[in-house]
Amino acid sequence: MAKQQHFGWFLSRGFGPHGWGKPYWDWDYDWRRPDLYQQSVRALEQAGLDLVIIEDALSAGFPETLDLRIRGAYGAPKHDPVALTPYLLNATQHLGIVPTVNVASWLPYVAARQFASLHHLSDHRVGINVVTDTGSARHLGLEPVPHDRAYDRADEWISGIRELWHSWGEGAVVADAQTGRYADASRITATQHEGEFFRFEGPLNAVPFELSDPAIVSPGGSPRGIDFAGKHSDVQLALASLDVNSIRAYAEKVRAAAAVYGRERDIRTLFVFKPQIVSSREEADRIVAASADPDEGQLREIALGWSSDSETDLTALDLDRPLDEGVFGQHVSRGTIRGLLGRFDDFAEQPLRQVLAQHARLGRVSSREGYVGTADEIADFIEELGDDGTADGFIFSGDLHPVTIHRTLDELVPILRRRGVLRRDYGQGGVVGNLRDF
Repeated sequence: MAKQQHFGWFLSRGFGPHGWGKPYWDWDYDWRRPDLYQQSVRALEQAGLDLVIIEDALSAGFPETLDLRIRGAYGAPKHDPVALTPYLLNATQHLGIVPTVNVASWLPYVAARQFASLHHLSDHRVGINVVTDTGSARHLGLEPVPHDRAYDRADEWISGIRELWHSWGEGAVVADAQTGRYADASRITATQHEGEFFRFEGPLNAVPFELSDPAIVSPGGSPRGIDFAGKHSDVQLALASLDVNSIRAYAEKVRAAAAVYGRERDIRTLFVFKPQIVSSREEADRIVAASADPDEGQLREIALGWSSDSETDLTALDLDRPLDEGVFGQHVSRGTIRGLLGRFDDFAEQPLRQVLAQHARLGRVSSREGYVGTADEIADFIEELGDDGTADGFIFSGDLHPVTIHRTLDELVPILRRRGVLRRDYGQGGVVGNLRDF
């Protein structure tokens, strides 16, 4: 029997124009309204996914890079995912909803109160995708901090929130109508936090949770990011690899970090990927072959996407010359630059054309060269990495749009269920319960 795994969906565009630039834009959904997302999350719950994670970024870009961010409607616009969350919760009964929250943009007391309220309203189905983006500091009136210091701030932030969530001790809620006493103040802790980054007092004026705290999700594969996940997170996100050994090594590194804090049984490592599922092996071969030699238009489109991500205009550069890494400002993360490099070690080794072309070329999942394949082949890949690579599960990535969801899941879900990889039923423990059901 195959190992049962956890699954989720990552809204890679955030709360933005889902479908823009794709033929299915002409389905005429209004991305600003909740209907599109509510219809989509109902399908994901029917499919048995554990959670939905909503990407976000506060910044529309610097004035000189604004056009790069908004031209393709990927970097911006983005509306607030926390505001969308209640609509998604109202449309579902079991699915966890996890908006992205930039630590610097929410004071701990406000965040603790907001997410406590949502967690109670949803029967324990809310999570927080904690990010430490420092590029948005200028929008918040803050000075940017270095990478590891941003994690120090996030560590204090989530620790402070948990302190507030637990400021009402066991037995604090009495709710005795005969005596007229609702709560026992002697069982409530008047928290006083004086930290390096935050100062606040408690207790929180929200009642304690009956089941579990909101689920904490975190990305970030740096040593500091993995340590943060080991200490705090219920889910650590990582980009999927085609190599079993790489998956195993990463999952073991996360578990080792959690073991330091006695949490090795509490964390799940889920790998994000975007499969392209086709009807036959012959179609997969045709798609892969067609991607081998991208034309100028395709390369420019890829350059625009990376220009948005890096807020650096790659579209104006000569494709036949090596890229000078000096074009990237201090605001560009090493992870973004490393992602653009892909399989290459250095930009000086080859012209920009080749760097971009690798992102256009597709590969067959059956040969572990890419993510194109039939539903059975994608299921083989998922099963192998769960059994041999010790992955806890996978997060599908893409627009939150009925067309995208059904293209990805219509054939795959029945196969995974028949193999025993994908759940058929939910427990009663909310989002953290979903993650710890197995």
